Amino acid sequence: MAPNILLSCESISKSYGVRALFTDLSLALSDGDHVGLIGPNGSGKSTLLKILVGLESPDEGTRTLRRHTRVGYVPQEPQFPPHHSIEQVLQDTLTEDGLDPHEQGGRIARALSIGTFPDPEQAVSTLSGGWRKRLAITQALLLQPDVLLMDEPTNHLDLEGIIWLEQLLKNRAKAFLVISHDRRFLESVTSRMVELNRCYPEGRFEARGSYSDFLEQRDAALQAQADYQASLANRVRREVEWLRRGPKARTTKAKGRIQSAGKLIDELNQAESRSAQSTIGIDFSASGRKSKQLVVAEQVSKSFNGTPVITNLDLLLGPGQRLGLLGPNGSGKSTLLRLLAGTLEPDSGTITRAEALRIVSFEQHRESLDQSTSLRRALAPSGDAVVYQDRSIHLASWAKRFLFRPEQLDLPVSKLSGGEQARLLIARLMLQPADLLILDEPTNDLDIPTLEVLEDSLLEFPGALVLVTHDRWLLDRVSTILLGLDGTGRVDWYADYAQWESAQERAGGSAPEPKSDGRAALQDENATATPARKPKKMSYREQKEWGTIEESILKAEEEVTACQAAIQEPSVMSDAAALQTRSQALVAAQAEVERLYARWAELDEKRAQTVQSS
Repeated sequence: MAPNILLSCESISKSYGVRALFTDLSLALSDGDHVGLIGPNGSGKSTLLKILVGLESPDEGTRTLRRHTRVGYVPQEPQFPPHHSIEQVLQDTLTEDGLDPHEQGGRIARALSIGTFPDPEQAVSTLSGGWRKRLAITQALLLQPDVLLMDEPTNHLDLEGIIWLEQLLKNRAKAFLVISHDRRFLESVTSRMVELNRCYPEGRFEARGSYSDFLEQRDAALQAQADYQASLANRVRREVEWLRRGPKARTTKAKGRIQSAGKLIDELNQAESRSAQSTIGIDFSASGRKSKQLVVAEQVSKSFNGTPVITNLDLLLGPGQRLGLLGPNGSGKSTLLRLLAGTLEPDSGTITRAEALRIVSFEQHRESLDQSTSLRRALAPSGDAVVYQDRSIHLASWAKRFLFRPEQLDLPVSKLSGGEQARLLIARLMLQPADLLILDEPTNDLDIPTLEVLEDSLLEFPGALVLVTHDRWLLDRVSTILLGLDGTGRVDWYADYAQWESAQERAGGSAPEPKSDGRAALQDENATATPARKPKKMSYREQKEWGTIEESILKAEEEVTACQAAIQEPSVMSDAAALQTRSQALVAAQAEVERLYARWAELDEKRAQTVQSS
């Protein structure tokens, strides 16, 4: 094992029955690695994480851990003794690890500070899903691991919790690998991305940089792969035509060409099999109503036990308007959804709905699903067909559209995974024509390919939409306007997530970020803030630099274009080393452009200061 590699798996394979999750897979984590792991549901992400932790063994291949390396693990669904308090859970963790009882107090105090738990004596059984996830993350950090492995750590966390976790990870110097479908979170915390997917020749694709860097490199790689497949198809077509002419296999040359043609056909079949990826088909039905005003709220207020949740809200929803709701848990988002849907009445004010308004709702807790009924009856309550957009569709075809296999149709809903239950709810919603869609956390448990299809469908929906989600990527892309709630009754409008985030920072001040080792930072009461330095005037050297920086930016952008063209060459896809080298060159070229633009802004500010003072 190389000196800086902490944990690795080499040429591992894993199957369940006849189904192979992955084959001949290798992955290494080194000092300081911040890795995001993604892939469609069923690609083996969680299984790979358990193999890295040591909870499962691969069918083939080896797992290697450097001596004295500590591994922390946050499972997707953490389990705790229900009657233990938060502090007891942390204390038991240190005791099981063999830490001296005299040293436990300080370590636990720092951990409680990291998790910002309001009451350390609170029983675990009374914690919400978000606070249980915070406890699992804090418990893993308590042992000061060299490598931290996390499976969907943002699940159940509210927006405040996700930002808390981002701050912990962005400032963590040690290595971590995180499975997540939260694209904004991945963009914020990772410096390397790995995708498990059968569409790649090696079953995986890896890219240096953030999630957006990964998207660019993946698109270039898939385009190169598609170009190579098209070229391969042309070669196979020519060879098949030659074979049909009935060449006599008497000569060595003819025999060799026949064998070569067979290999080309096999290679093309494998490429086509990899590229034939199934995707969910989402397309919400609209009623076609032409009314410009679907829901009108005037001076609406609502309180619970004397505490205001919404105060004096004015709202107008019409076709094509997509409203996103923001705010911490308990701020009133679900209350507003119920008010708009008509299942809850306001204390004051009026809500007027268009006549015969069709409202379709998606509930995050999924109480509408009968867990004991079969998938067959959940999709089609009577008969073996559904009616979608005035067309009768056979149940098997409808199920296939949502990636359900025929053998799953007789399974009870309780046996479906979280992602499968989410797809089932979407399938039922699509059968109901709507003027207004009300979606409460529709992204829970959905993988990234499904999220992308859901986004496109919501963007194409011609009716009105009200959306609650912790997925900031989807919220920013889909919403035409955002409404922020703070839990005290105040409501404010925002153009996008960035504007809301800036307002939160101004209102609450900048919170101190955790230290690089992930522990809570203690504030020095005697420390004084360093005053902001005023921009200095431009020096003679900077004036010369200002005169040439635009030309430098132009050249750097041309270099990015050249790197993008180089990475799309079909021959690169057959050479993993060349692809990695060119991907790194592209990342470096893009970083240089960003550096030059930042320097341009700095010099422009100094130039303005120079002009003002002269």
